[in-house]
Amino acid sequence: MIQYGIDHIAEYSKILNTARVALLTNITGRDSTLRADIQILQEICHLTALFGPEHGVRGNIGAGEMVDQYTDPVTGLPVYSLYGKPGRHFTEEMLECFDLLIYDIQDVGVRFFTYLSTLRNALADCAAAGKTLLVLDRPNPLGGEIVEGGTVQEGYHSFVGCCRFPYRYGLTAGEAAVMLNEEEKLGCDLQVAKCTGWKRRMQYPEWNKIWIAPSPALMNFESVLCYPGTCLLEGTNISEGRGTAAPFRVVGAEFIDAEEFAEALNRAGVPGVVATPVWFTPSTSKYEGKNCGGVTFHVTDREKFRPVTLGITLLDHLRHRYGQKFQILPPSAEGKKPMLSLLSGSGDLLGEWERDSLLKTYEAECQEFILKKQKYHLYE
Repeated sequence: MIQYGIDHIAEYSKILNTARVALLTNITGRDSTLRADIQILQEICHLTALFGPEHGVRGNIGAGEMVDQYTDPVTGLPVYSLYGKPGRHFTEEMLECFDLLIYDIQDVGVRFFTYLSTLRNALADCAAAGKTLLVLDRPNPLGGEIVEGGTVQEGYHSFVGCCRFPYRYGLTAGEAAVMLNEEEKLGCDLQVAKCTGWKRRMQYPEWNKIWIAPSPALMNFESVLCYPGTCLLEGTNISEGRGTAAPFRVVGAEFIDAEEFAEALNRAGVPGVVATPVWFTPSTSKYEGKNCGGVTFHVTDREKFRPVTLGITLLDHLRHRYGQKFQILPPSAEGKKPMLSLLSGSGDLLGEWERDSLLKTYEAECQEFILKKQKYHLYE
């Protein structure tokens, strides 16, 4: 039976009893009985503040939305956003609130999911301030064996690419924290409360746990399976399915013929996945209120499926099939890089590129990363 790090919190009573404790969490911070970390910690230690990543402590903030400090209506505790207007690092005021910071967020093992950047910032800021960081670990829903995609190249670091990890990096949050702390020589006083019962080969369906959505667009594991590849569409004028019932599984645009596009993608023969045509009208985001043609992806074999291969194949078909109708979105501000290059961690997808050659480059980068990450594994 899998248990999370929070299920073993009693083993850390010594440090909990002598410290002012702050909690960095979101709606996924729950034990195996689905009891919230906030409630658990309030009962056993001096909890002084709450910190939230993108989407907030309670999971009620939309993608990219900024929030200011406020008082939590349930606990009366101050809540600070690490995805807000003041910035994405801890300020002096925030750091003065605690001696021990606890991190407990269900990540999905994908570099551009911003919780990884929040964790890295917490490591660096706690190290600089002499604070202890305790990561309550959770399994990686995508497993701990498969690694995919390119690593972040020099000059392309951002909040969706904070470190030289590939798209899908095959580590838990605890393992990622240990690796970042050591590889970047951050010097954080870091502890990891390991989860138990999890093996690296195990993806979410083997956990026998209820899915708690880590963000509003990842309401089920099927979307998470596709996310490492289809999230690249966020940097284009193609809908990644936001505003539908299946974000990152449904993709399309007004100018796409659903039947034709599904047939073309299926002919490409990406292993472990089948595309079926779909017409949809997003309720928000790109093409809000407009009828779009596109596809729904159905993963038929999780072991063979490689979402990054799917994502690169998608981009390849879109640029060749739709010409100028398909567009890479421009930078959000002068001097910044396009979102597609920030998501991919390089400028490779902006110019001329060849699908198979690019995937081979990714594979070489992944093999190098796999060798490096092995010494930081906490699980078999």
